[in-house]
Amino acid sequence: MEHSRFIIGLAITLLHTIATTPCHCKYHSKTVPLHQLKEKVTHLHFYLFDILSGTKPSAMEVARPNITTDKSATPFGSLYSIDDPLREGPETNSSIVGNARGLYLSASQDPADFTIVMYVDFGFTTGKFKGSSFSVFSRNPVAESPEREVAVVGGRGKFRLARGFAKVKTHYFNATNGDAILEYKATLIHY
Repeated sequence: MEHSRFIIGLAITLLHTIATTPCHCKYHSKTVPLHQLKEKVTHLHFYLFDILSGTKPSAMEVARPNITTDKSATPFGSLYSIDDPLREGPETNSSIVGNARGLYLSASQDPADFTIVMYVDFGFTTGKFKGSSFSVFSRNPVAESPEREVAVVGGRGKFRLARGFAKVKTHYFNATNGDAILEYKATLIHY
């Protein structure tokens, strides 16, 4: 019994010593004064093609709850991964200006009140914003007509530290297969 008390006491002392020993590392931090950057406002207009049907869809269902009774193309609780093209116009042959990549979740139990929650990065591959993107993390009440608003929460490249909003209007929607063409008018405030 005396031996086990000694071992336990030694273990506690050893653990306390290890936990309180200062750690020396190369990490350091330096605070620098903020240089005032000039804010810019950019207005963007493009069309997102969200295609769930066909042999090469741009949106794929990655999860679906097995208890849903919703028979719509995008039932409640379904999670989708997207790599949607962004085009200059609503025609399928209009020029591609970028892509929208991310996830959206069908978040309404009532199919008549179709709402998704989306995390999507809108990246541009041509023009003066090539290599730049802005991010949307927002509720998207699709059933609201004629127009709805989503929040811009960040950006990179020329849209560094972006904030703002995008007005979204459904240009085309096929309720049977879920295909949609959405018009985006984004207002970004960035540096």
